[in-house]
Amino acid sequence: MFILKLVVSVGGSMVPQCTSLLVRNLSLACHCLRYPKRNSPYSPSNSERYSSLLKSVMSSRVSSQTPETLQAEDDHIYGPIVKGQTPSSRPEMREPRTFHPFLNCEKTLETEEPESGLPVRILFDRSPGRTIVPSVSRILQQTLSPEQIFYLERWKKRMVAELGEDGFKEYTQNLFKQGKIFHSVLEDVLMSGETWEETHPPETPEYPPEVQGYMESISHILEDVTAVRATESTVQHDTLNYLGIVDCVAHYRGVLCVIDWKTSEKPKPFLRNTYDNPIQVAAYAGALNSDDNYKYQVENGLIVVAYKDGSPAHAHQLSSELMLEYWKTWLLRLEEFTEQRPSHVSSAFSEKR
Repeated sequence: MFILKLVVSVGGSMVPQCTSLLVRNLSLACHCLRYPKRNSPYSPSNSERYSSLLKSVMSSRVSSQTPETLQAEDDHIYGPIVKGQTPSSRPEMREPRTFHPFLNCEKTLETEEPESGLPVRILFDRSPGRTIVPSVSRILQQTLSPEQIFYLERWKKRMVAELGEDGFKEYTQNLFKQGKIFHSVLEDVLMSGETWEETHPPETPEYPPEVQGYMESISHILEDVTAVRATESTVQHDTLNYLGIVDCVAHYRGVLCVIDWKTSEKPKPFLRNTYDNPIQVAAYAGALNSDDNYKYQVENGLIVVAYKDGSPAHAHQLSSELMLEYWKTWLLRLEEFTEQRPSHVSSAFSEKR
């Protein structure tokens, strides 16, 4: 081993100092031989791409986790992702096989409110020998989509779990009772032939306690309802073979409408919250337009949702364009009902709708 001696001057004295430089260099060389240098896992051809990715992420003004940025960089490095065709979020709108007109060409459309008169009320024929005709509500109930059936069953199970079987039965009976009283009180109000202001002074009128909140809820709606033409009246479409009982036909803010009164414990501020109710209104209007008992036509609709707590009701207007779209949907549901209905019917359809 060779030792290199160095002489360092300290305070004027010459002091020899030995530094094992050669030994240190040899030790370092041995260490390098035992542990070879690791190669980068990234090939030279990809280094520029990863450098570009790093610069893009670090210099971006948005979060480095932004999906669009990462996907764009992935596409740049690995190429675009090959995807299958994405299904449309909205199902394709089918057309009925046979389109029956919504309006009756033999009738005229009213452009002005008619002279005042008592509303028409055609009672439902419940005689035993009458011809069996399915109702609008029965047809809609038997043509629910699997999704609608799922949510209805889930709601029922949740209510039974909270209230029990007997409690749930009592709950549904109370809802039916409240709805029946509500429609009865409304019918009395609308059959009077007077305006809401004439029949109800500023003080709060007295109603049965079950419907006091509902009537308060729709009070602002009734102020815009005029020229009532029919209430709780049967309509029937002889060609398509179905019937229903309309809640009301009247002018709402100057437009003749089929009006459907609904009660709810939960807010329904949007038309989509009313589920199949627009289809029901369109079916009523189409039947009325084809029924010879009515000398006029209706091409607009109105769904009024009243609340038990008295909060202001929501009024959902259906324009003539919307009514026509829901009429097409009704024709599809009617076709489905006809296909699944047996050739003979064992029981009469005696329910209201």
